Amino acid sequence: MKVVVFGLTVSSSWGNGHATLWRGLIEALHRRGHAVTFFERDTDYYRHNRDLHALPGGELVLYPDWDAVAARARRAVAEADVALVTSYCPDAAVAERAVLDAPRALRLFYDLDTPVTLAALDGGAPPAYVGPDGFSGYDLVLSYTGGPALDALRTRLGARRVAPLYGHVDPAVHRPVARADRFAADLSYLGTYAADRQAALEALFIQPALARPASRFLIGGAQYPADFPWAENIFFVQHLPPPEHPAFFSSGRLTLNVTRRAMAAMGWCPSGRLFEAAACGATILTDDWDGLDSFFACGSELIVARTTADALAAVDLSDAELRRIAEAGRARVLAEHTSDHRAADFEAAVAAAWGPVR
Repeated sequence: MKVVVFGLTVSSSWGNGHATLWRGLIEALHRRGHAVTFFERDTDYYRHNRDLHALPGGELVLYPDWDAVAARARRAVAEADVALVTSYCPDAAVAERAVLDAPRALRLFYDLDTPVTLAALDGGAPPAYVGPDGFSGYDLVLSYTGGPALDALRTRLGARRVAPLYGHVDPAVHRPVARADRFAADLSYLGTYAADRQAALEALFIQPALARPASRFLIGGAQYPADFPWAENIFFVQHLPPPEHPAFFSSGRLTLNVTRRAMAAMGWCPSGRLFEAAACGATILTDDWDGLDSFFACGSELIVARTTADALAAVDLSDAELRRIAEAGRARVLAEHTSDHRAADFEAAVAAAWGPVR
């Protein structure tokens, strides 16, 4: 297949969860014989934090504004088998028009932020990537979130056909590596600051740090405010590009996953970081949400924490027990949650929507 994507970003992992997912999926699709062209508006904030300049297995088209690329985009769509717009694409409205006018391509929308989309609808302010007709014009809507979210996409946004396309990991990129002293920690957390994650971070990270002053706690990320409640034993490293993630995850005893509030409330929305950390051999401590046990066996493949006491109990586990959980979690990811698995899911969803994959 020739696949054309109009998305948020694939060139910069700064402050977003889209880029790493697209990199893994595009390479997996390439291995399966497909060609992907990704159109990305060249914004200042991603340009200044770009950690990918060419797209292995695909073509990256960076453009300054839609007018500069409109003709090229329409040619690409005309030649495509699948044309796709994603959530938070900055030119979603005009890209949608190009896709819906496609002469032969299967027309897809991929919502990587479904809980945010539906929460915005609840608040009476649909996001800019949702047009006045919702998703009714697309042949297929893929959702990063499964479960009840799929029904909501049908009933509230008019999607005719929906399928989940969950997070995943490329194990050639995220894998166990040598321990790095600067990332050593009893409990680490890698994530961009988000106000709606702060309550969970307080309970599962900051309070445990205060309760274990002799232990080392480490945060890696971006956009943390000046009034963040740091403690003497909480250390910080600035935004880490993906090549440094394996060392981060491989160097601590335990790493924390905290889900955005809207995603946790809806459930069935595994963060790509869950799979990345597990693929690197990290023992994962995570908040709880509906559907989690469909992706990991809670207790044996990762640890679920609902309270500060739960987090402290995890920190106090022996190294041998933490290693056992990490090994089981990594085995589960390699068996079910790699980018190759999601590429196969993508093919199956396309085949169901439009006959056999061409």
